[in-house]
Amino acid sequence: MNVVSRHGLKKLTAKHPGTESDALNWFRTAAAANWTCLADVRIKFPGADLIGEVLVFNLGHNRYRLITTVFFAGREIYVKALLTHKEYDREEWKKWC
Repeated sequence: MNVVSRHGLKKLTAKHPGTESDALNWFRTAAAANWTCLADVRIKFPGADLIGEVLVFNLGHNRYRLITTVFFAGREIYVKALLTHKEYDREEWKKWC
């Protein structure tokens, strides 16, 4: 998968200390993956959820949500946000759905 962008992901993790390791592991796994559907994603990330084109991952032992948009046919994932549960519950991330 083409993950856009590693630099953006690093900027997001700077706001949430302790997430960098998990985010980097996610990045490596996603970049090496050949996902064609949610079932493929859930092999490595069982807690992932797909809402429209938004693919949500749990990071930091389920303390954070990594919000991405995914285009399986084009093999692209765009990193959008890294949110705490409180930020996630505001549902502002749904603008990418």
